[in-house]
Amino acid sequence: MRRWFVPLLCVILSLGVGGAVADDSLVLQRFGLDDTASLALKIASDTVQKVEGKASLKITAGRPTTVGIGEVDGLDVEAAKLVFSARVKTELEGEAYLEMWVQVGGGNYFSKGLNNAAKGKGDWKTIQTPFFLQKGQRAQKAVLNLVINGKGTVWIDDAVLARAPLK
Repeated sequence: MRRWFVPLLCVILSLGVGGAVADDSLVLQRFGLDDTASLALKIASDTVQKVEGKASLKITAGRPTTVGIGEVDGLDVEAAKLVFSARVKTELEGEAYLEMWVQVGGGNYFSKGLNNAAKGKGDWKTIQTPFFLQKGQRAQKAVLNLVINGKGTVWIDDAVLARAPLK
């Protein structure tokens, strides 16, 4: 029985039985995006909680999420350390950390500040993640993100991408 069951299942699935979409792919989950409540994410300026400037960014997440903070094109940096840092304040069930994707040559590589995460409920603190470029490795672009691994609120302010010498 098992001998013919698997091939038969493959044929049935390839025919589009079970909720196939137009391109013959099977729908695993449909997300109704009728309003922002389905995103479980709210982002707003907060003029009360801040460390510099006129406001911070207040991010309230109902589930783990990644929020794009910025992109820097035309870096042309070689043989140096890139450091993405920011000040954060948290009221979280989980942790928040910085993530940096760097374009070097034809590839994209990442650095995650997992060892420098903000956790639980905490006042303003600086978190960061470095990316090391050796001689011959030239960064062209950096994409900067805040990763919230859990749910709750994170305020982020004073985000900076800096260049430091290799030591």
